[in-house]
Amino acid sequence: MSPYYGANVQSDGSTVFRLWAPTAETGLRLEISGRASVDLRPAPDGLVEHRVPDCPPGTRYRYRLADGTPIPDPASRLQAGDVHDCSIVMGQDEYAWHYPSWQPPPWERTVLYEVHAGLAGGYNGLRERLPELAALGITAIELMPISDFPGPRNWGYDGVLPYAPDTAYGTPAELKCLIDCAHGLGLAVMLDVVYNHFGPDGNYLPRLAQPFFREDVATPWGDAIDFRRPEVRRFFEDSACYWLDEYRFDGLRLDAVHAIEDEDWLLELPQRLRQRLAPRRIYLVIEDDKNRSRLLRAGFDAQWNDDGHHVLHHLLTGETASYYSDYADAPARMLSRCLAQGWQYQGQASRFRNGERRGEPSGDLPPSSFVWFLQNHDQTGNRALGERLNQLCDEQALRAAIALQLLSPGVPMIFMGEEIGSNAPFLYFTSHTDEALADAVRQGRQREFEALAAVADLPDPNSPDTYLRSRPWQENGGAPAWKGYYKHLLDLRQRHLAFRLADACSEPGMVLGPAAVQAQWRLGDGARLTVCSNLGSEPCGLRHPLSATHRQSLRYESIDGGLARAAAGELPARCTLCVLEEPQ
Repeated sequence: MSPYYGANVQSDGSTVFRLWAPTAETGLRLEISGRASVDLRPAPDGLVEHRVPDCPPGTRYRYRLADGTPIPDPASRLQAGDVHDCSIVMGQDEYAWHYPSWQPPPWERTVLYEVHAGLAGGYNGLRERLPELAALGITAIELMPISDFPGPRNWGYDGVLPYAPDTAYGTPAELKCLIDCAHGLGLAVMLDVVYNHFGPDGNYLPRLAQPFFREDVATPWGDAIDFRRPEVRRFFEDSACYWLDEYRFDGLRLDAVHAIEDEDWLLELPQRLRQRLAPRRIYLVIEDDKNRSRLLRAGFDAQWNDDGHHVLHHLLTGETASYYSDYADAPARMLSRCLAQGWQYQGQASRFRNGERRGEPSGDLPPSSFVWFLQNHDQTGNRALGERLNQLCDEQALRAAIALQLLSPGVPMIFMGEEIGSNAPFLYFTSHTDEALADAVRQGRQREFEALAAVADLPDPNSPDTYLRSRPWQENGGAPAWKGYYKHLLDLRQRHLAFRLADACSEPGMVLGPAAVQAQWRLGDGARLTVCSNLGSEPCGLRHPLSATHRQSLRYESIDGGLARAAAGELPARCTLCVLEEPQ
C-alpha cells in the first residue's frame, strides 16, 4: 500500500520520486547520493515525477531549490540525520512479524495509556515496559507524535515530516518490534498524528507548494493547511495509511482537528481509511475543541473528553483560571451531564470564549465515544511548572476520581506516571538548534505565564535538564500503593464490566451535592451500573440508599465503610461507590 508521494521502489528495482511542487516552477533538482543531479520541471498541475533505475532501498537523496537550498522530501519515510538532512529510500516491509494477523479488541473494551516514547527510553525502552503495563490492565498504548521533528527532544507536535519516524527514539525496525511485541502481549498500539499544522523548523512545503496553505485562514501555528485541495487530502490520507499499514499501528489519534478548516475531509476519512485497511479493525480518535458530534457519527470511534476533564479538575483543585472558568458554576450538574451525555457544551455559550456557542448534542452517542482522563500531555505539560494532579489536590479525593474514571463505561486513559503516583513534572521541552527560535519559544512561554508568581523559575524548554526532569519513572516511594490501586480497579473493570460495554447506554443521573453525583447506565446484557461519587470535603445524602441485594455482583468503595454508610443514606466525602446489578 505505497503512498502516492515520496520515493517508491518498484518491482523492477527502479524508484519513482514524486512530489507536488507547483511553486517550484524552475530550477528544482533531485540529488541522489553517488549520481549526477537531475533537473526537474513540474507538470502544469504541479506534479513532479521522475523514475530512477537501479535505485535500491537505503539510497540517500534530497531536492535542491533554485536558490541552492537543499531540502528533504516532504514525504520522506526516513531521514539520514535530522529534518534538514537527506531522505532515505525505503523498500518493502522486511520485518519478520510474529503476529501479522493480530486484531485489537472492540473499542469499548479499551484502556488507554498515553506515553512519550523518548522519555520511556526510546522504542526499546518502552518495549521493556510493556509486560508491566499489560499486567496492570492496560489494553492499548498511545504514543505521542513521532513524526520527524528538529533535534532529539520534543513533545512531537513540532513535526514536519508526517511519514518519517524520528530516529531519536530508534530505528524503524525497533519501532516495528515494539508494536509486534505489544501485539504478542495483547496490547494495541495507537499513534498521535498532527495533520493540522507543521512545526516552525524544517517545513519546506511553502517553498515547494504555497497552495498547500490558505492565506485567508490563520491558526495558532500560522496559515491553515488547505484541505480543499485533492493533493493535500491525498498527502495526509496516505500518511495515515502508511503508519497503519507499514508499522501496523492499530489506530490513530488526530490532534486538534478543530484547526482543520475543511470538515468534508474529516467526515470522509474514517470510511476511506477503513476501506483501505479492511478487514482490519482500526481505532480512530480525535481531539476537537468544537465538540462536533457529527464527526463521531461519521465513523470516528471517540473524542478526548475535555469537558469531563475540566469539570473534574475544577472539582479536585478549585482552579478557575483560563478555560476552567467555564466549569466553575454548578460543577456537579456539569459532571452529571458529562457522565450521562458525554459533553457539557452541546451548543451553549462559553464564557471563556466570549459568549461563543460551542458543541453539538451528544446524548445519543454511546459512552465509548468519550475518552475520559484526569491528566494528559496537554493538561499537565501546559502548566507553567508541569505539576501532576497528585501535587494539586487531596489524595483521597483523587482516588475517588480515579475510581469514577475507571469504573464508568467511558474509555479511560491514563497518562504515563499516573499509575505510580509519579511526582516528576511533565514539562514543555524542545531541542531547537536555531537559537533565535529557541529564544522565541522561551519568551513565548514567559509571556504566557507572566501573571504567575513562579514565572521567574519557569523551566527553559530548550534545556536538556527540562527533558530529563520530565521522566516519570523516577524513584517514588508511593509507587507500589498507587500501582496496586490502579491494578485492582482495572481488574474489576475487566472482570465485571468490559464484556458488557457494547451497546451500553446511560440512564438519568442526579446531583447529590455541591461536588457529588449519582450516575447510572444500562449495560449491553441488561445489567445496571450505578456509580456515586462525592469529590467534596463534606458528606451528602443519597436519595436512594445503596442497599445490598443478592443480584449485585460488584460492590466497590474507595474508602472503607463507604457502602455501609450509603446503606444508611449517606455518601461520604471524597468517596466513590460502585454497584453492579445483574440482569433479572
